[in-house]
Amino acid sequence: MPELPEVETLKRELSIIVDKKFKLASIFASQLKNKKIISVERRAKILIITLSGEQKLLIHLKMTGQLIYQPKVGKLVIGGHPDPSADGNPFKYTRAEFIFTDQSKLYFNDLRKFGWLKLLNKTESEKILNKHGVEPLSKLFTFQNFQNLLQKYPNRKLKQFLLDQSLIAGLGNIYVDEACFLAKILPTRTVKSLTKLEQKNLHTSIIKILKLSIAKKGTSAKNYIRSDGTKGGFVPYLKVYGRKNEKCKRCKTGVIQKIKFAGRGTHFCENCQG
Repeated sequence: MPELPEVETLKRELSIIVDKKFKLASIFASQLKNKKIISVERRAKILIITLSGEQKLLIHLKMTGQLIYQPKVGKLVIGGHPDPSADGNPFKYTRAEFIFTDQSKLYFNDLRKFGWLKLLNKTESEKILNKHGVEPLSKLFTFQNFQNLLQKYPNRKLKQFLLDQSLIAGLGNIYVDEACFLAKILPTRTVKSLTKLEQKNLHTSIIKILKLSIAKKGTSAKNYIRSDGTKGGFVPYLKVYGRKNEKCKRCKTGVIQKIKFAGRGTHFCENCQG
């Protein structure tokens, strides 16, 4: 599923719908009519469309979700997971359709129906959003706060710890593997085994990897594409994810391993990750 950089990219590129008003909708029709879009934001892996009247439309793409914006005139703006079985029909798996007063449209597609949309008031939305931990690109993600989190869960495996959305919001399989590689730490280690220097390196690596991926418009793994229909540019910068049995780009001698760990495919170079 899309992780923090992909959802952040989609959020930025969907700013095109800010100030539009809803005319018709296939769901939430009466609640949305004439509501104006105030902002498009992100929390963890969730898109937040704030509406007039303090309502929020929360969208989670999950594994196969996709958003398509269709202007009255011009090209489609696509973000998410296009499915080859759609046979070139971008609306084959449409689950929700929103029509704005200027006749432009926003579609939510989802082949496997894992994604969701929720129209909530301020209190209801905060209840969902507050379940997530610190944003790793926010000012609150200091090394001291990261250390404090590590100290609370000394017996957890590192990858399990980093994937816990209630602790750090938005990290997923791709960027956990890449951050651990950059920090030269095996994701299979326990939290308590990390030295202070390793903790510091990991904290720095998480921030660096996320910033670089956002700058490159995300990763195109699993056919995830940007909202302008093009693929994200982070793939050439991947060091371990998706590179099973390939030679390590750093040490030049190790071979990238892939194992099932913490319920996920986990990539690392045993030769240069201690």
